[in-house]
Amino acid sequence: MKTNRRKFIRTTGLLALVGITGVETLFAASEKKTIRTSKKGLSLSFLPYDLQLRHTFTLANSSRNNTPDVLTRIEIDGVVGYGEASMPPYLGENIETATRFLTSLDLGQFKDPFQMDNILKYVDSVMPGNTAAKAAVDIALHDLVGKLMKQPWYKIWGFDPSDTPNTSFTIGIDTPEVVKQKVTEAAPFKILKVKLGLSTDRQMIETIRSVTDRPLCVDVNQGWTDRVKALEMIHWLKEKGVVFVEQPMPKTAIDDMAWLTQNSPLPTIADESCQRLPDVMKVHGVYNGINIKLMKCTGMREAHQMLTLARSLDMKVMIGCMTETSCAISAAAQLAPKADWADLDGNLLISNDPYSGMQIVDGKVTLVDKPGIGVKEVKQVF
Repeated sequence: MKTNRRKFIRTTGLLALVGITGVETLFAASEKKTIRTSKKGLSLSFLPYDLQLRHTFTLANSSRNNTPDVLTRIEIDGVVGYGEASMPPYLGENIETATRFLTSLDLGQFKDPFQMDNILKYVDSVMPGNTAAKAAVDIALHDLVGKLMKQPWYKIWGFDPSDTPNTSFTIGIDTPEVVKQKVTEAAPFKILKVKLGLSTDRQMIETIRSVTDRPLCVDVNQGWTDRVKALEMIHWLKEKGVVFVEQPMPKTAIDDMAWLTQNSPLPTIADESCQRLPDVMKVHGVYNGINIKLMKCTGMREAHQMLTLARSLDMKVMIGCMTETSCAISAAAQLAPKADWADLDGNLLISNDPYSGMQIVDGKVTLVDKPGIGVKEVKQVF
C-alpha cells in the first residue's frame, strides 16, 4: 500500500517519539497533532482530549476532576464520522493504551464502510480489551455510515424517537452543602441518580430529600459487601422514593447478588457485572436488568445486540454513559427509545464539550433528526 512519503515520515517520527517520551509528552510537544492512516480506504484520525469536570466526581472508591479522552474521525470521500473514547481510570485504559491500539489499526484496507460487521470484527480482533478505544472507532463508523445513508441511527434501527425516557442527572458523593448545590443545578431533571457505597449513604439520601421529592435511583458501584445489610438498606431506600439499585455488591459476589435480587423490593441493575454481550446471559437471573455503556461494550453495534438479547430475556435495560462529550452521548441516545431508563448526562458534567447533539428537553432524552449520530462540531479540535 503506497503512502504519502511526507506524511509517512511525520507519522513514523511521531510514533518513535511515543516510544521515547510517552504519549502525553508527544502531544504536548507537537501541539496535539493528529496521526492519520492511509487515505486509500477508510481514513482514521485521532486526538487526545482532556475532559474537564464541572465538579469533583466522587465514587465509592475514587475521586477525579478530569477524564482522559480520545476523539476520533473516520473519513471517506470527504464524508466524516465522529467518535470518542472516554477512559475513566477504573476502566484500565488511558491515552497511551488508546493511542497504541488506534495506531495499530489498518482501516485503509477497507474501501466500503457499509461492511460494518467485517470492519468491527477486525477492530475487535486486533488486541484484547481496549473497549473504549474500540468504541471510538465503532461510533465514528456508525456516524459515517448514517451520514452516507442520510438517516439517523434510531431511524435505521426502526425506533420511535418519542419513546425515549427521561434521563437521570448524577449526584456524586460530597458534603451536604455541595450535594444540595448539585440538586439545585439539576432542577430541570425529573429523576436523580445518586452515588452511594460509603458510610455516608443515609446522609446522602436524607440531604437530597431535604431539598427535593423527585424520584431517585442509586448506584452503589459495588460498595456493599453484606447482603443482609444491603437488603435492609434497599427496603429503606424504597421508602425514600428510590426506583432501582445499580450494582449494589461486588461483581464477584454472584450468589449473594442473586439472593439479594430475589428478595429485593426494588429492581437490581448490573453495571460492572455486565460489560459485553456474553455477560448478559451470565447476569440473567442474578440481576433484574443491565446498564449498557458504549465504552464498556465496544460501541453501538454490540450495545444494540445486548439490548436485543436482554429484551428477549425479559430483562430491564438502562442506557448509561461515562463523563463524555456530546459525541458518545448522542451515539448512546440512538438506543434510548428501547430503554426503560437512561443515564445520559455525561456531557453535562464537563465544561469543554466540543460537540452538540442530542438534547435534554424538560428532563427527556430528545433525539435530533440529523444523519448518523446527530452531532456537529461547535469547537474545532482537529
